[in-house]
Amino acid sequence: MRFDVLTLFPGLFEGFLQQSLLKKAIDAELIDIQLWNFRDWTKDKHQSVDDTPYGGGPGMLIRCEPVFDCVEAVQAESQHPGKLIMLTPQGRKLDQNLAEELSTEQRLLLLCGRYEGFDDRISQGLKPLEVSIGDFICNGGEVPAMLIIESIMRLIPGVLGDEASAKEDSFSSTGLLEHPQYTRPREFRGMEVPEILLSGNHQAIAKWREEQSLERTRQRRNDLLSGEDLHE
Repeated sequence: MRFDVLTLFPGLFEGFLQQSLLKKAIDAELIDIQLWNFRDWTKDKHQSVDDTPYGGGPGMLIRCEPVFDCVEAVQAESQHPGKLIMLTPQGRKLDQNLAEELSTEQRLLLLCGRYEGFDDRISQGLKPLEVSIGDFICNGGEVPAMLIIESIMRLIPGVLGDEASAKEDSFSSTGLLEHPQYTRPREFRGMEVPEILLSGNHQAIAKWREEQSLERTRQRRNDLLSGEDLHE
């Protein structure tokens, strides 16, 4: 799967691309990540990409010309123009369902804003899927783009050592939070591993995990449960 990241700060991704699991996936050619700088499509000597908003107001807006030129050039880099995503607090909220939808795409172009955001004609003209990572504001779209890559890469076959890991994650197949998990030592500072996990009874363990997942979801994210689940 190919990710094209369109940004004013490609350097922010240098360390990110070197982290273990992602680097292994890139080296194995399961994932291809390309970085592009809007400034390379500017036409003035200062490589300016922003300007003051019409009507007044604080901050600067990213202008149309370098973004349109950049997107169109990057789309032409491959036979598959890809799905364009704009990272914005006004978009569809990123959740596991959206990550699973996007993981079926061959190519994603991630449009990272800065300053006070994009000239609205970028959204009108390029018609990206607008995606938000939550009801809060980041300095730019780079960290949200990393989160999208992180959430999707886990769903690409071969990336995880154990394919069951992604299926058992919170919000995955059941839509519930994941059950609590334990490892050695068996006792730590008076806290012990539940006896059921030491029983060797896999059917009983599976039932316990299902119950714990449901109870944890009731306690921490009751909004994830349907009315039917609430009355079970």
